[in-house]
Amino acid sequence: MDDDAGDASPPPGPAPLAATGAPSLRDMAASPTSSRSVTETVNGSHRFVIQGYSLAKGMGVGKHIASETFTVGGYQWAIYFYPDGKNPEDNSAYVSVFIALASEGTDVRALFELTLQDQSGKGKHKVHSHFDRSLESGPYTLKYRGSMWGYKRFFRRTALETSDFLKDDCLRINCTVGVVVSTIDYSGPHSIQVPDSDIGYHFGSLLDSNEGVDVILNVSGERFHAHKLVLAARSTVFRSKLFDDESEGDKNEVNESEDLKEIVLDDLEPKVFKAMLHFIYRDTLVDDYELDASSSMGSILDTLAAKLLAAADKYDLGRLRLLCESYLCKGISVASVASTLALADSHHAMELKAVCLKFAAENLSAVIRTDGFDCLKDNCPSLQSEILRTVAGCEEPCSSGGKSQSVWGQLSDGGDTSGRRVRPRI
Repeated sequence: MDDDAGDASPPPGPAPLAATGAPSLRDMAASPTSSRSVTETVNGSHRFVIQGYSLAKGMGVGKHIASETFTVGGYQWAIYFYPDGKNPEDNSAYVSVFIALASEGTDVRALFELTLQDQSGKGKHKVHSHFDRSLESGPYTLKYRGSMWGYKRFFRRTALETSDFLKDDCLRINCTVGVVVSTIDYSGPHSIQVPDSDIGYHFGSLLDSNEGVDVILNVSGERFHAHKLVLAARSTVFRSKLFDDESEGDKNEVNESEDLKEIVLDDLEPKVFKAMLHFIYRDTLVDDYELDASSSMGSILDTLAAKLLAAADKYDLGRLRLLCESYLCKGISVASVASTLALADSHHAMELKAVCLKFAAENLSAVIRTDGFDCLKDNCPSLQSEILRTVAGCEEPCSSGGKSQSVWGQLSDGGDTSGRRVRPRI
């Protein structure tokens, strides 16, 4: 350790906050976490049987018999047995046994154990092990493929050949390898799969069963039962109708001739209210085939989706309005974009309006020939101007000092706001 290592100190922290009554930094900190480094061995064993020992003798110093490779800790290993020894200086007086790294690897750290089995049944095996003794220098490191650990003088040959380790000209060697691995154990939260929310299903079942209903909504003569708290929780408009008006003594929309409070809604069609009630309880849209249904052919404004968008805006159901915007966005075409744009502009559907403006600008030459665009000229000239600004890439509204001309006029007449003739930008 460096001499000055003990002098290091953390930089001064911020002034204590306790004196001012503010929460301390510890109070404001996130929940503490912890981690732990775990170093352990991945162990595996292989038994190597050498049959015909006497025939292997004389193969030469430094020549070996290799076992089949085996895998431990993601690396391939092999046992090398040298009948005449590995070291020329020993003049074949000893047999040598080594464990070799047989696959690619760099600085592979491992523990080893070599066991020459006693075949007499007495259990007096000859064991050389890293596992049973303390290592001052730690595990053995094999630098590269072909690196080995073992013993040049594993057993003197003359003693081996008269021992219980050799039986029927056969030797049995057991090898255990423990590859050292390190991991980080992080005490983060455990993961448990949580199913999607089913609150919409349960509230929908409550609506279907009519259990606990405490209000009737009369929509153009068709009566719907509901729960005041659910309606009030979902819509500020319903909250006002159900509770604010009642507290102020306003009973104009209440029919108390029956046990349940009845509120008359004359601004919605029954099918639209039913779809809105479906959303209020289930938080989803009705089926697509219902949303596409219309009372007349060819008009996007007559579809249930369009009417539901208007109802969502009127009753302050922001999520329902956005769901309707997303649904209507999928059906935008050259024929429908002008009507959809007018619908979006009328009911604060800003996401849908932005998509319509971009689509109309990109397909302007076709859009201006549609009946819907003609309707914009008569009813919503400001939207025509917004389309033109989108084409021009103008972010800010352009002022002409009160002498503005509709986009239709600029495109069809070829004139600008000062009466000069210009080439149409289509």
